Amino acid sequence: MADEKDKKEKADSKESKAAEAKAEKSAKEPAAKKESKPAAKKEAKKDAVKKPAKKEAAKKEPKADKGEKAEKPAKADKKDAEKKPRRRAKKADKVEEKKPAPSRRRPRDPEELPVVRASAKYVRVAPRKARLIADQVRGLHIEQARALLEFSPRGVAQDIQKLINSAAANAENNHDLVGDEMKIASITVDEGPTLRRYRPRALGRATPINKRTSHIAVALTPVEDD
Repeated sequence: MADEKDKKEKADSKESKAAEAKAEKSAKEPAAKKESKPAAKKEAKKDAVKKPAKKEAAKKEPKADKGEKAEKPAKADKKDAEKKPRRRAKKADKVEEKKPAPSRRRPRDPEELPVVRASAKYVRVAPRKARLIADQVRGLHIEQARALLEFSPRGVAQDIQKLINSAAANAENNHDLVGDEMKIASITVDEGPTLRRYRPRALGRATPINKRTSHIAVALTPVEDD
């Protein structure tokens, strides 16, 4: 019995020693791992510090190329500075070569018939009444127009007849034309200012009276010989 107890005790001691040895090994392994990790980090940092140095060296090299490129635009600027005065000189030449603007008036044809004009403004007659006579006279020979106006019952006929006689006198005195050999090329009647008056009426009222005026213009041309 004593031998068996001794054997058991020895076996237990061996097992306890083996367990202690495993525990010591497991305790040592994490410490080694922890020590290895900071060392790896330090090495990585060193590599990171070295890489930017290489990048900076690579960046410095193209700067020399940029400097060379920067010199080329400087030459181009000199060329532009030389060209600018020439361009300005060309613009100044163009300004001097500009021709005067053509006049809006239509050039007169030498064969075109002369036109003699006369006008009467602020004639005390309504434009509608004056146009009735002007439409009858337009385009007629001056002798025919005078005959028609002489026997017209309308009062404005006398004013138009005076105006036609004035235009014929202008043709004789100013243009060396024969006044009796003219025709009425155009006659226009435009409305002038209206004179406003009032007439008293029953029960203290007042009614308006519009006294209209006209501007009459006549143009004569010589009769063409057939």
